Amino acid sequence: MTDKINQKNVGTSITIEALSHRFSQNTVLDGIDIHLDAGQVLALLGPSGCGKTTLLKLLAGLLPVAPGQGRILLGDTLVAGDGCFLPPEARGLGMVFQDYALWPHMSVGKNVAFALEMRGLSKKESAPRVAQALEIVGLKGYEARHPSSLSGGQQQRVALARAIVARPQILLFDEPLSNLDRDLRESLCHEIGTLLREMGTTAVYVTHDQEEAFALADRIAVMQGGRIRQLAAPELLISEPASTLVAQFLKLGTLLHANQVPASWRHNHHGRPIAADTFDMLSMQHLFIPQAALSLTHESVRGTAVHAAEGLRGEVLTQRYRNGRFITEVQLHTADAPQSLVLATDTRLSTGQIVDLTLDWQRLRWLPQAA
Repeated sequence: MTDKINQKNVGTSITIEALSHRFSQNTVLDGIDIHLDAGQVLALLGPSGCGKTTLLKLLAGLLPVAPGQGRILLGDTLVAGDGCFLPPEARGLGMVFQDYALWPHMSVGKNVAFALEMRGLSKKESAPRVAQALEIVGLKGYEARHPSSLSGGQQQRVALARAIVARPQILLFDEPLSNLDRDLRESLCHEIGTLLREMGTTAVYVTHDQEEAFALADRIAVMQGGRIRQLAAPELLISEPASTLVAQFLKLGTLLHANQVPASWRHNHHGRPIAADTFDMLSMQHLFIPQAALSLTHESVRGTAVHAAEGLRGEVLTQRYRNGRFITEVQLHTADAPQSLVLATDTRLSTGQIVDLTLDWQRLRWLPQAA
């Protein structure tokens, strides 16, 4: 995509208050509260069925907010709730869908121009804006082509051009890259992130792909079971997950429940910041949070060829490649009950290989079980 954008949009803030939604007796959303500043990008991240697409549809006006089930404001304007409902075309939105939603009988130019024609612009007025939108997404000169002649990636670029041509204050994305292969997803993800920041448009991006969410978003809402389990900047999700549920979903490393923590760790810290008395104090929290677990992120466990001071040694069970590193499961050799840890290494290790381990005690955290 080109970096030529002639006019920077001014996005608007989004406020969602106590939003709930039900289909028959099934609660799909349960008390959602979000505030997104103008120009920020929010990713709704979660597994299928967690409620993220329903939330996007309510935000877009494709579903109504039932009486007493919360409200939605775009800037200072109430668009849903308290007896108010603004239709999608009155909300200043652009949307990009998973299946592109292009009209096959229309040319690329007519697909993109449709949003402008709905706003009453003439063909003469819309033509230069259509050309600019297509140039921004890297499809300059494609006006006369038809969607059937384009690749999947090109069709998604047309859908993006149609969403931005009207210069909306808010852009909504419903898993727009899920139908594309990995290399194309990575490329378009980067380009969309760059485009959003250059335009200054507020955006909400629904995805189940963690890499997309972390690459694009200023803030990420981790959703499960119709609730937001944590809403934070990407780096805080990694360093300070709010619960065992968040840590498990993000695959941050190993979770050890209180009865799984090796007893030898309590007395073998060799003066490190999380000394025995601190560890014991944290352990007392289990009297009040019985389901709490000790979180060991990939970064808190390191493999080394030198014998570890903690005396931790283990055997490599499995390895898999992810994001430039090898995620390695190691079975500990301890006097306690057998236990395994997961760490990230820069090199491939063979199954059965013996490695020595060190723990960064400052990075260990007790996490509560999500309600």
